[in-house]
Amino acid sequence: MNKYTLLLALGLGLAGCARKATPTVSTTGPGTSTPAMEPTLPSVQAQNTAFDFLTIKGKAQVTMKGNKQGANLSMRVRRDSVIWVSAGLAGFEGVRAVLTRDSVHVVNRLEKTYFSGGYDYLTKLLNVPVSFAQMQTLLLGDYLPAPAGTKPTVATEEAARQRVSYNLSSVLVEHLLQAGNTGRVQQLRLSDEAAKRNLTVDYTDFQPLDAQQPLPFAHALFVQAQQPSAGAVTAAINYNKVEVSRSRLSFPFEVPKGYRRLR
Repeated sequence: MNKYTLLLALGLGLAGCARKATPTVSTTGPGTSTPAMEPTLPSVQAQNTAFDFLTIKGKAQVTMKGNKQGANLSMRVRRDSVIWVSAGLAGFEGVRAVLTRDSVHVVNRLEKTYFSGGYDYLTKLLNVPVSFAQMQTLLLGDYLPAPAGTKPTVATEEAARQRVSYNLSSVLVEHLLQAGNTGRVQQLRLSDEAAKRNLTVDYTDFQPLDAQQPLPFAHALFVQAQQPSAGAVTAAINYNKVEVSRSRLSFPFEVPKGYRRLR
């Protein structure tokens, strides 16, 4: 299980085109008239998940340069706080990771190594910026709003679906939202034409999150990424068990004695 297999299996591909946004500022110079009021745009009809704790079990298969590798996944999430992931095969845990809003902890039992630090580790590993919010958004199939100062474009497409687009520097971010009152993300696309990088995530197999929360939740994700350094990479992630926990979850993480620390 190489580093790209692990990271894509955990859903880190979302950051493949992400960059820090540059807020736009509207100014009126001397001698210019006050700009006319812009027409009101349709509101974004997105609905995100709402829970305190969530458990997920599933499988992932990553294809890169013709090589296919699979992994069993087990995840625990405390919304907006912690993501815990265990990946392995045939009952053997190969990698465990705990992500918080400002820290990353990974232990690799296959190579007997570990890392504890910030998101600069993942950014360096993937050669692209990575954040907790991006991780959580991709794994849950939620909508990532445009940052302050950036106005999204909202268009209605076939079957009354919404396409919401906005720019983050040179990156175009597009969300395709389900019609009706569900407002769930069906597709996420990020593209950077100048850098020749793009990423598409398709969400399918929607099922109610639970009996008390009928909001549809995607149980299948298909990630397609294209970068000059890695070429085309795909990751098929299927969740076979998703449960909202009514009690607090634990997020165990321990580094066995003798493991080498990565820096």
